Amino acid sequence: MQKKQSIAVYPGSFDPVTYGHLDIIHRAAKQFETLVVAVLNNAKKNPLFTVEERKNLLYHATRDLPNVEIDNFHDLLTNYMKSKKAQIIVRGLRAVSDFEYELQMASTNRKLNENVETFFMMTNPQYSYLSSSIVKEVAKYDGAVTDLVPIEVEIAMREKFKHTKM
Repeated sequence: MQKKQSIAVYPGSFDPVTYGHLDIIHRAAKQFETLVVAVLNNAKKNPLFTVEERKNLLYHATRDLPNVEIDNFHDLLTNYMKSKKAQIIVRGLRAVSDFEYELQMASTNRKLNENVETFFMMTNPQYSYLSSSIVKEVAKYDGAVTDLVPIEVEIAMREKFKHTKM
């Protein structure tokens, strides 16, 4: 039996990428031939990092994974999926509360493109509390984030917050 070529997309804002995100990326990369980590350019959010900065941080954090590509998009996810010839969306779940939102999104994406499937991955319990928002809040007030993000991300956050303090 011949294995189907599988291209999966792991979308998110990744502002910044955390060890929770990287846990999902490493595990998903083992499951799919190609994993595209797609940074969402959401105009409604006020990100700490630009799309290019987030892509660069992700690239450095995943450079040991040859089947992982870093990209960005600003359109509907289903349109992006078509452009990449991908049919699988990877989403990480930290808690039951994540599932309700993700179920809505998965159902909407399936309605927009019936060929799209969403694969939910439970995060490693050691990262179940972790979010980019929490990491930014801790770093903003000089808290320790060494166990939450890669060193490149920690340095980049410290640099950003150094310039925003009064």
